[in-house]
Amino acid sequence: MNTLKGMRFARPTLCHLLGLLALFGGACGLAAAAQLRALIQQDTLQEISGMARAHGGNRTSFWLHNDSGSSAQLFRITTNGKSAGSARITGATPRDWEDMASFVLDGTAGLLIADTGDNGGLRSEVELLAVREPAVLKGTPSLPIAWRRTIRWPEGPRDVEALAVDVQQRQILLISKKRVPAELWALPLPDWNAARVARSEPQRIATLNGIEQPDAEAMVAFSTNGRFRAQVTAADIDPSGHWLAVLTYQRIYLYERRNDESWADAVQSMPRRLDFGWLPQAEALCFDAHERAIWVTSERLPAPLLRLPF
Repeated sequence: MNTLKGMRFARPTLCHLLGLLALFGGACGLAAAAQLRALIQQDTLQEISGMARAHGGNRTSFWLHNDSGSSAQLFRITTNGKSAGSARITGATPRDWEDMASFVLDGTAGLLIADTGDNGGLRSEVELLAVREPAVLKGTPSLPIAWRRTIRWPEGPRDVEALAVDVQQRQILLISKKRVPAELWALPLPDWNAARVARSEPQRIATLNGIEQPDAEAMVAFSTNGRFRAQVTAADIDPSGHWLAVLTYQRIYLYERRNDESWADAVQSMPRRLDFGWLPQAEALCFDAHERAIWVTSERLPAPLLRLPF
């Protein structure tokens, strides 16, 4: 659930977005390589909160889902922001879907959805849902839940909007949103034929180094939302398994995991920083399936679709 949900923003035009990206990039030394590739404008994607790379084919495309209060539906789009189909998940009742990760386990492509949003810190339990990714989209297929995990946080409720899957380590990673420093939690990645477990308890394995908190100047400059700018809203692990990307409302942090390291070790190093300029409510991110790049989009329509090489 979005901390800034009660605020209202004017709907930006393409010209406004291009101008603001250039202005903030030039003024603040932001990443000049950030590329505005498209505007997502479908009415079915009113509040994008999760994004994952799609598998199959030679061209990059993405799966998206909406934030809380939406149906159990996934939407596929191309890099030009156009619709490429949708699918429904049977047996799912979304409460606050906040992130999604794609992975290939034992030759089968899948999607993992984090129903882990808890803006008020009131949920005693949250949930992860895994589905097999459809190879072909015809109509709006129904996807059965392959497995689900009910999570109870060992130290009380956490608002979590960031999820990543590491198939090599057979590990699911979750990152807290509001804690300072941000907490890194881990769970084992189940097999596709895993039986339902009544409850799973994640393990806190580290805190993230290098997430820059807003200083007094930033709090004044961004008086409406300054205190939220360092909150973690999404995450992903690249196909090689060596990079963890962590998204905040302000920028992307990239942690590199060397061959002899765990993710708990890797997030102790200072991350690389990718700034993308002005983007209203950056909530969704994923790595490209074919190229060395990261894609980012936001909750507000028309939602800019940005590509950042790294």
